[in-house]
Amino acid sequence: MKITDLKCAVIGSNPVVRVITDAGIDGYGEVELSKPYLKPHVLFYRDLILGEDPTDVERVMLRIRKLGSFKPWGSAVSAIEMALWDIAGKAANLPVYKLLGGKVRDRVRIYNGAVRFPLNGYEPEDMAANMALMKARPEKFSIIKQGISFHSRMPQDRPEFFMFDARAGQRHFARGPLTERGLKHIVACVAAMKEVLGDEVGLALDCGPGWMLPDAIRLARALEPLNIMWLEDMLTGDYTPYVMADLYRELTHSTTTPIHTGEQVYLRQHFKELFEKQAVRIVGPDPCDVGGLAELKWVAEYADLHGIMMAPHGTNDGLLGLAALVQVSATLPENYIAFECPIGKPGWWYDIVEGLPDPLVVDSHIAVWDRPGMGVDLIPEAAERYLLPEDADFFAW
Repeated sequence: MKITDLKCAVIGSNPVVRVITDAGIDGYGEVELSKPYLKPHVLFYRDLILGEDPTDVERVMLRIRKLGSFKPWGSAVSAIEMALWDIAGKAANLPVYKLLGGKVRDRVRIYNGAVRFPLNGYEPEDMAANMALMKARPEKFSIIKQGISFHSRMPQDRPEFFMFDARAGQRHFARGPLTERGLKHIVACVAAMKEVLGDEVGLALDCGPGWMLPDAIRLARALEPLNIMWLEDMLTGDYTPYVMADLYRELTHSTTTPIHTGEQVYLRQHFKELFEKQAVRIVGPDPCDVGGLAELKWVAEYADLHGIMMAPHGTNDGLLGLAALVQVSATLPENYIAFECPIGKPGWWYDIVEGLPDPLVVDSHIAVWDRPGMGVDLIPEAAERYLLPEDADFFAW
């Protein structure tokens, strides 16, 4: 079997990768919906993989892996890797989890970082009311993640809480010290949300990046009585192209509140220092950024050797990304907590794919399916209407 073409189409806002073979088998991968600009980056790799056997996944990846980088520049490589696994599973008539070593769980726990309701404001009562809506969802989420401080509009809406001027027009790129008033307000908001959730639902907090280390330590210690699931990306993360393991180590060792990072990290090599320095308690690599499924599994195994937990990121990965997360999460070791469950945006995405169970999430879990490959495919006849004119031949052979 040989690769005969690599195509990429932006469907909705998600770049979707399609790898085509001379055996009449194709495979799909998906890039986060926040990255429609990456289509040319995906197609850059086309000539490097043509003629290769897609079922020799690692051999193909050795041709392109070193050309990626931290988020967002590892996404193209990651999506191609997922498409290769999709083909390999279809060719073998096996689900991808079988090719990754087999499943250790029949259902995978997910957490909510994507199902959202409009926030009326950033007062404690606003955040508590919003959390009550998410708690009442039929999925019965066992963990809910909420953005606060630098991973929200707090710097823009509550400027008196920060000792700097928030930069207009930028998302999650503010950074600087907090006022005492700001720190107390964040603690009050978290306490209000936790009051709603009680001990029935875990509360995780997406915090930045943007925190100064002293403020991060103060917040983590202040929240210790509330048993927060984790504080995510306080110092670096998201689109930060570096890790700063020494700073994370100081933060982690100053508190019992679990510290989390890793969604922006590309490749196993950049997790090594975090693990070996015991710099965090939890990591959250995203299969659409870290280099793909095999890379994520390697990171999870190495994390487990160092007593570090695993909660893969995935909020914008789309429904093909969701399928990939189900497959790889079924294979992860016992340090697995849950993955961040993507949703289809816009809602018509659910009409252009086949293979998802209905209902998808039951008691905060997704049952692992056994269909070949990733087990979820695009329906060409349904999806064609959403293709841009320049992508009209996306489903052609």
